[in-house]
Amino acid sequence: MKRSNQNPVTEVLTWIFLTILVLISIVPFIWVFFASFKTNKEIMSAAFGLPEHFSLHNYATAFKLAPLTTFYKNSIIIAVVSTVLNLFVCSMAAYVVVRNQFKGKMLITLMFSFGLLVPGAALLQPLYTTMQATGLYNTLRGLIIVYAALGMPTTFYIMVSYIKTIPVTLEEAAYIDGSGFARTFFTIVLPMTRPAFSTAGVMQFLLAWNEFQLALTLTGDTRKRTLPIALYYFKSAFASDYGAMFAATIVVIVPSIIIFILLQKQIINGLAAGSVKG
Repeated sequence: MKRSNQNPVTEVLTWIFLTILVLISIVPFIWVFFASFKTNKEIMSAAFGLPEHFSLHNYATAFKLAPLTTFYKNSIIIAVVSTVLNLFVCSMAAYVVVRNQFKGKMLITLMFSFGLLVPGAALLQPLYTTMQATGLYNTLRGLIIVYAALGMPTTFYIMVSYIKTIPVTLEEAAYIDGSGFARTFFTIVLPMTRPAFSTAGVMQFLLAWNEFQLALTLTGDTRKRTLPIALYYFKSAFASDYGAMFAATIVVIVPSIIIFILLQKQIINGLAAGSVKG
């Protein structure tokens, strides 16, 4: 049996720390899940108790009070298309930056670096003005372009880190066999970056799926809005339907949790492989 070289006290503290992190992550979700089956009276009187009856009434009410079907459709379109666009552009940009020497290479890298430092709130006014001027305000196209651009710095660096781990000899062999630059990228390099693609793709998808501030600012029509904004429909100045609001919250967050669980292995592999060589 293999013995651990770690100090027993350190192991205990590590497990305690990890347990606290898990509880902080899971307990709020469990509480919201059970609250989604409660009435407003139960939520106010026994916030931490179990519901007396497990009923889907709050979920039915949530779909009546807010156009969740429309929001779902918009969120799926925006998240999927922005993710594909983001991956397509950033993978090619990362490959060119890693494998080629040219003037402006450092400038391009710095531009992506600065993109990581700019807070989203600072972009609200410029993006609103730009969307209005270009006719993209209150359109799905506008949100797709904005979200694809917002995720580019993160995707770029994930792809750069992973492409650096791919042996150059594979591409050199392809060139000797007569393959061109574009063909080498699409047939050899791109298939090998699947872990990085999964990592960057999930992160970009979650960004587009969960983003609230820009979706609220850059759209004004209910038919063009996304799922996170749906929670606005359950609270007014005079009353709130907490049960329906919690039900809508579960409806909003469950898809992103499922996607992350299904692709968590690829995400971990992509991050681990990309950190080997930098």
